[in-house]
Amino acid sequence: MHNILNAILSGNATTDDFAALAVPETYRAITVHKDEEQMFAGVATRDKDPRKSLHLDDVPVPELGPGEALIAVMASSVNYNTVWTSIFEPVSTFGFLERYGRINPLAKRHDLPYHVVGSDLSGVVIRTGPGVHTWKPGDEVVAHCLSVELESPLGHNDTMLDPEQRIWGFETNFGGLAEIALVKSNQLLHKPTHLTWEEAAVPGLVNSTAYRQLVSRNGAGMKQGDYVLIWGASGGLGSYATQMALNGGATPVCVVSSPEKADICRRMGAELIIDRSAEGYKFWKDEHNQDQKEWRRLGGRIRELTGGEDVDIVFEHPGRETFGASVYVARKGGTIVTCASTSGYMHEFDNRFLWMNLKRIVGSHFANYREAWEANRLIQRGAVHPTLSKTYTLENTSQAAYDVHRNLHQGKVGVLALAPEEGLGVRNHELRAQHIDGINRFRDI
Repeated sequence: MHNILNAILSGNATTDDFAALAVPETYRAITVHKDEEQMFAGVATRDKDPRKSLHLDDVPVPELGPGEALIAVMASSVNYNTVWTSIFEPVSTFGFLERYGRINPLAKRHDLPYHVVGSDLSGVVIRTGPGVHTWKPGDEVVAHCLSVELESPLGHNDTMLDPEQRIWGFETNFGGLAEIALVKSNQLLHKPTHLTWEEAAVPGLVNSTAYRQLVSRNGAGMKQGDYVLIWGASGGLGSYATQMALNGGATPVCVVSSPEKADICRRMGAELIIDRSAEGYKFWKDEHNQDQKEWRRLGGRIRELTGGEDVDIVFEHPGRETFGASVYVARKGGTIVTCASTSGYMHEFDNRFLWMNLKRIVGSHFANYREAWEANRLIQRGAVHPTLSKTYTLENTSQAAYDVHRNLHQGKVGVLALAPEEGLGVRNHELRAQHIDGINRFRDI
């Protein structure tokens, strides 16, 4: 890998130079092992430890197929799907790889006794397969995580509706927490030139997810003047939604769980903040019964902050713990848009507040290529900044995943792969100088 890294660090290697470099037979990657998928059987979710299940292994470089690219990964990040993979919840990801391996001979490569994880990267193209014309060796890129086959007509209006849609590095193999990654060429986007490798690596999944969920017509379709309730507004997903609300002429109502996280939202420019821990909200009386008085108390607090208005949009991702309250507090005709369910998938809500008040629930999952492109464009222009709070080495990825699992982090955490240190990869120093205050504000969280 040293020849590839030296070419990247030189900053002046040409396409021909990169094409002439030898690709190694193996590379280092963060993996889970199929023979360990029962290692946490009977253990409570909170007590499952990614430090025991994530491994740093040398693995073979995969065969490069049509429409694909090999990327030398300079940096990556840990998302919650990496945590799910590491604790084998809600199911082992080896089931995804087995099903994928059955659809065609090329997909069979993914069905292995190990799973290379990770759904973000920044890096450099080192090889392209047949049929790739837009990208070439030496291009500096980031990758979004939508992997599609597009052999069905169902995916051609919105690629997220492709029956063979998968999340790369979670439902496919050869992910980004590694020195080399295998992606489809239509996952690639230009790396923002004013960002370091680690800054560029962290927005991909969460920034694109927030864009579709909140801004896109496929999600909530946020407009100017909207009030948007954002759960976990300082976190890896919510911090991007907060920025998009502020940039888009909406007003975020940020829900956080500590004074420190409230300060993060203020630094982003938000003014309406609810510290749910300090105010003692407890939406469940016990395991089976919710407390509607707490829903009403939250609704009243929102109206205090907004001058008497209910929220137009609820940006939902905690799931079971908060969903009943989310349906309740949305205004008449409002929208609850939901992705993920980090506190549980089985949601319960009082349907009277939905149907009698003409509200709607919209399911949202990652983003199509166009939405990912638009989200990356906001990063490129400095309209949205990476929320990178800490960077780990590849060797310490398991600790990074543990910290995310235990909610010990703020914003996003990055992982250096080939990059030997932080701070490398900036190509446009003039643009960086224009946005340095915003970049540093988020780096300081």
